[in-house]
Amino acid sequence: LDIMNGITAAAEKPATGVEVPLKDEPKAKRTGVKEKLMQIRSNITVEPIIACYIMSNVFSGLAVQNLNLEKACRVNLGYSDEVCSALNRRQTENYTLEESEVQKLTASVQAWKNIVQTAFPCILVLFVGSWSDKTGKRKACILLPIVGEVLCCTSFILNTYFFYELPLEITALSDLFPSLTGGWITVCVGVFSYIGDVTTKEMRTFRVGVANLCMSLGIPIGMSLSGILLQQIGYYGIFLISNCLYLTSLIYGYIRLKDPIISSDRQREQPVGCKAWVCSFFDARHVRETLTVAFRTGPRRRRLRVSLLIVVVCVIFGPLH
Repeated sequence: LDIMNGITAAAEKPATGVEVPLKDEPKAKRTGVKEKLMQIRSNITVEPIIACYIMSNVFSGLAVQNLNLEKACRVNLGYSDEVCSALNRRQTENYTLEESEVQKLTASVQAWKNIVQTAFPCILVLFVGSWSDKTGKRKACILLPIVGEVLCCTSFILNTYFFYELPLEITALSDLFPSLTGGWITVCVGVFSYIGDVTTKEMRTFRVGVANLCMSLGIPIGMSLSGILLQQIGYYGIFLISNCLYLTSLIYGYIRLKDPIISSDRQREQPVGCKAWVCSFFDARHVRETLTVAFRTGPRRRRLRVSLLIVVVCVIFGPLH
């Protein structure tokens, strides 16, 4: 019997002496293409919104500058078509005086236009961060400025249609819509706060990097297409395309984004009614909490590092505006 058992064991071994398993071990399940695409889709939330927003903003920027120059030349200063067409083609050899007057007028309008564009968002950002932290309303911070951009683009279309009836100052006031709704500052606050809410610590840096990449890619794409398409399709085409991109991102964000779930205690503290929401937003405690978060003490000289970062941002972005 022992001899038979030895023969059986020897038959179950290969020539190398390694035992052959009677059953194959289960292999690791491979992720299919469909599963990978679904995983990528589940991780894409605010990235298309920020890409469309930045690209549309830059895309229409050159058209707005040209529209302002033509308004100043043809409407406010009343120069002839010959002069304004030559200035538009950059043929300024014989029209240096007219060019100087047009530039002076547009520069003066641009000066107070910049104040309008930045004053209201700078005030709103003191409230919006703390307010969205308490209420969990990240979606509103992202979508409301896009509504302002849609109204702004629509206003530019009307200013193009009523070209000679509306002066340069009315065209410049179109930027009041995105300013009152927070502008790109509020969009960035909402986007990065939303990413912080819906991602894990391991994925957070990656997702923030992807969002910044979408912002960076939107600028050169918009700038490269703006000049070419302005010559081909004119002001109407540029503003209509920008409006379509804004509306696409608005609809996508309304359907795709979901506000993070807040605790039951915070849900009971939610204001009821429009007046209560406005009062809760413009609460002075939000300003105090915003400044406290920015300049509170912490390990590794946190206050000093945050203060230096603020100075660096002012030095880098200040000259751009």
